[in-house]
Amino acid sequence: MTEPGGERNARADAGRRTGSRERDPAVVRALLELHGRTYAREAGIRLRSTPVPLYRLLVLSLLLSARIRADTAVSAARALFDAGLGDARSMAESAWRRRVDALGAGGYRRYDERTATQLGDGAELLLQRYRGDLRGLREESGAGERLQRFPGIGPTGADIFLREAQGVWPEFAPYLDRRTREGAQRLGLPAGSRELARLVRQEELPRLAAGLVRVALDRRAADEVLAAAEA
Repeated sequence: MTEPGGERNARADAGRRTGSRERDPAVVRALLELHGRTYAREAGIRLRSTPVPLYRLLVLSLLLSARIRADTAVSAARALFDAGLGDARSMAESAWRRRVDALGAGGYRRYDERTATQLGDGAELLLQRYRGDLRGLREESGAGERLQRFPGIGPTGADIFLREAQGVWPEFAPYLDRRTREGAQRLGLPAGSRELARLVRQEELPRLAAGLVRVALDRRAADEVLAAAEA
């Protein structure tokens, strides 16, 4: 007796899902190897749960959330830090022109004037509310919403910050947002945060998130990962 078409399709889909799950570890290994460098590391931030690295991550998150290339945002963050603007006090006390010039040196010219203002205002807010230490925010509920109180940090910027900070703030892990799930879908990986998180060690979650974001933004990166996983 011939199976009804619906049952045949359901069984075929189940078979494909099983096969896909068997290849997930290889895909993730290739992803981490090829594109698993966090944006914080690219910007020269040795991320720890201490005031200066956390502030620098906040600055990087602001820069990355603009409609500009990620490598330009990373370059601008490095330029700011090299100019001595790597902590909230120095940023708040710096001249606006100094911030504009540092952003320009990093190639961040399209939004440099507005961003220079946001950086100054945000540093002042951080000093006033948390004495320059974002760990105070960690202790409050609704960290994602509280991050958005900083000028220039919207939902995208908050997601960027928490994707990277989950490595030192494990209570937020797994933090795999909409953008990372888009990358997972492109690679045929599970869409659920918990399922994705089970594919790596907890300390690798920021690298997994960064790699999935790169894949979501660049189809060529996805093709490269899939080819490496099959090799």
